[in-house]
Amino acid sequence: MLYSQVLAVSSIWKIVGETSTFGVIILAILCGMSVISWVVIFHKWRQFRAVSSHTEKFLHHFRRTRKLGEAHAEARSYAASPIANIYRYGVEELMHLRELKNGSASGQSSGTGLTDHEFDVLEMTMEKTMTDEMVKLERQVVYLATTTSAAPFLGLLGTVVGIMDSFWSIGERGSASLAVVAPGIAEALLATIVGLGAAIPAVIAYNWANARTKNLHDRSSGFILDFLARAKKEEI
Repeated sequence: MLYSQVLAVSSIWKIVGETSTFGVIILAILCGMSVISWVVIFHKWRQFRAVSSHTEKFLHHFRRTRKLGEAHAEARSYAASPIANIYRYGVEELMHLRELKNGSASGQSSGTGLTDHEFDVLEMTMEKTMTDEMVKLERQVVYLATTTSAAPFLGLLGTVVGIMDSFWSIGERGSASLAVVAPGIAEALLATIVGLGAAIPAVIAYNWANARTKNLHDRSSGFILDFLARAKKEEI
């Protein structure tokens, strides 16, 4: 088994050594795209793992509170969670609106009764925060989409170059023997394999990241509605 693996690796390097300059450039680009894709994949995996952990911990604490503002200090400890950040900015905006209301209605210490317009302002503040948080999660994911789209076509380009090289060799030597066409065919197949090897992990990771982002967006939207409902109850 080990011998066959060593032989396969040496065969690949032999193919690369006989590949045309243009083919080597295509392979280098594809390998670079693949390496960067794996770096992005690993980074997004760590990011989403932290987001999931912080979100669950924050929501567990939030559900145990009686008033909205009680979890404000703890929310700073879960900065990786979009929901925790939405909550934090929502509470700060709610406190600001209450202060403005108290300033305009002297002697009113509780049950300030925010207007529908003020609740709309609160909702817009939280939705803007949600948008900013989703943008953070979507960073670098676009590179995975680019690799998904471009890598197969670059591999196809390398394949075409390899086939053209085979036909050129046939024309030059006047023979279609295996020894003549094999190097070009091997170059073409290698370009195809490397292109697919770069694209397949990228498309899987891209779909996974999009699904996680959409799930967090839906949960954040639901949290905003829950937050507003509790805020209105406290204002009664």
